[in-house]
Amino acid sequence: MTVWVDPPAWPAHGTVWSHVISDTSFEELHAFASRAGIPPRSFEGDHYDIPAHRYADVVAAGAEQTTGRDLARRLARSGLRFRKRKGERPLARYADALLAVGAPHLLDVVASPLEPPEGSGAAVVLVSDGTRMVLVRNDSRVGWSPPGGKREPSETVRQAAVRELTEETGLVASPHDLRPVGYERITIPPGQAIGIWSDDRPNYIAVFAAPLRPVEPVGPREDDVLEAHWVAFADARSRCGHEPWWLLVQAWLEEISP
Repeated sequence: MTVWVDPPAWPAHGTVWSHVISDTSFEELHAFASRAGIPPRSFEGDHYDIPAHRYADVVAAGAEQTTGRDLARRLARSGLRFRKRKGERPLARYADALLAVGAPHLLDVVASPLEPPEGSGAAVVLVSDGTRMVLVRNDSRVGWSPPGGKREPSETVRQAAVRELTEETGLVASPHDLRPVGYERITIPPGQAIGIWSDDRPNYIAVFAAPLRPVEPVGPREDDVLEAHWVAFADARSRCGHEPWWLLVQAWLEEISP
């Protein structure tokens, strides 16, 4: 079990930066970061970024020094590499975090302004009137969540998003009005696929934001949706803040807050 750091060489924000990784587990990496005083906001999905002035501190805390090339090789061999596109921001990685999957899996939560990955099989829509958001309670899901659901074979993921929005809340939006917020990526080990989830490729749940008119009433049109309500952000956080997808809501709220 080893934590590694490469020399400060990556320029940004007026300084140069190093990367800190584990070649064993994220648990080891996060525990080391906590001991070394590396803030959680420095985590980038598979490594922590540290500025040049913290390099000696991290080495003194026990990180092994290596080159940037060797660090990249070690990360790739470890299987802990976090895949993302340019402009995306990894928010978290969890093991077996979604009860609905029903199989061992790795869940990556990624904030992204880009179109969702090709093949996204489901969509979620975040709706706000400026002070509240829409949450629904579905008889097939535990607790409260934003409206959303599975994409039909004949639909694009944007079309699925607006259909699910209308079915679960009565709200109407155009596919072209949706703004990408990010996605959840579910990766299942080979031979462990179950139900709608694939084990030969990643599964994606796309998350969009929809600009809709303030104070528009909501009400479910489908029998499997038990309730749909406008909920104040603080109340929504108390109901859903423990869910992995709440990190995407938080990232979205940070963008729309004045």
